[in-house]
Amino acid sequence: MEVTPLRKAARRGLADEAADRVREAIFAGHFRPGAPLREVELAASLEISRGSVREGIAQLAREGLVRVGWHRPTTVVDVTAEDVEEVYSVRAALDRLAAVTARTAASPGDLDALDALVVDLEKAVRSKADGPQLLALDIAFHDRVYAAAGNGRLAEAWEAVRSQVFLFQLQRVSLGHEHYRARVVAEHRELAELMRAGNRDRLAQVAEAHVHSARESLLAGL
Repeated sequence: MEVTPLRKAARRGLADEAADRVREAIFAGHFRPGAPLREVELAASLEISRGSVREGIAQLAREGLVRVGWHRPTTVVDVTAEDVEEVYSVRAALDRLAAVTARTAASPGDLDALDALVVDLEKAVRSKADGPQLLALDIAFHDRVYAAAGNGRLAEAWEAVRSQVFLFQLQRVSLGHEHYRARVVAEHRELAELMRAGNRDRLAQVAEAHVHSARESLLAGL
């Protein structure tokens, strides 16, 4: 039997690390939408090669966080109204399916974890945590919903848009922090309660409305 020759797999540990560190910096608000990402500066800061940074940036581009191109600077993506409509319409459908699936598939431990994240959100609001801290808990809640749903392909679809959702939500928070702070606990508490003991149709409506509310808030601020 003939064996198809394959190149040896490249070890991408440093590239993955570069992607993780730059992603964290974007999500922490250190690199704003439209901000340039300079390969030389990033390599020096991370103390790794420019090649590893380049591979890491390519990974972030595939996630939709970064725009790259010939003869133009690499930048964090700008948040445009068209992008918001596309991403949030996809997210609304995914969140609706994830919530109703998790309602059936979630274990008691999953439901307890969601309740605990709502408590953490409430504590963060009371302690006047900043936007990125609140948003990290917000996204962690939805990560848990998708995990509880137990559908691998659904989880992969969420991962495909998760980075853009985080970035867009970060822009939403920066444009209307008090509006977000005032709603985030109640909205997630309602979702957690409906997944534990609520009507399926009501849960589907609330999960979708949660996303549409975020979309409208962001569009109003752009």
